[in-house]
Amino acid sequence: MKLNFRFMDNRLMKLLKDISICIENIDNYLGEKKIFEDYDSNFLVQDAVERNIITIGEAMNLILKISPDIEISNSRKIVDARNKLTHGYDEIENLQIWNIIIKHLPVLEYEISKLLRP
Repeated sequence: MKLNFRFMDNRLMKLLKDISICIENIDNYLGEKKIFEDYDSNFLVQDAVERNIITIGEAMNLILKISPDIEISNSRKIVDARNKLTHGYDEIENLQIWNIIIKHLPVLEYEISKLLRP
């Protein structure tokens, strides 16, 4: 489902922009090099990244309620990651978060930018 920017629901557009901002925040926290050991040893960055992943998951949950057929791959897994961080935080390891950062956020960023493109 390709969304037309001009006709997109304001709430949906805001949520997509929120996700985009969170991804940008995460990129800024990690810097250009994105080195796992730097992330793994910096508790402030870990907290900030996890907070933004939680926000991304909550925004995605709301998006799926507004537009269940939206073309965002792994949308349900994004919500699941949010739930795991929120309710099962003690079971999450930094390597799992790193996997999300390196493998999944670039795809999400691309898909969101396509949806927001006028």
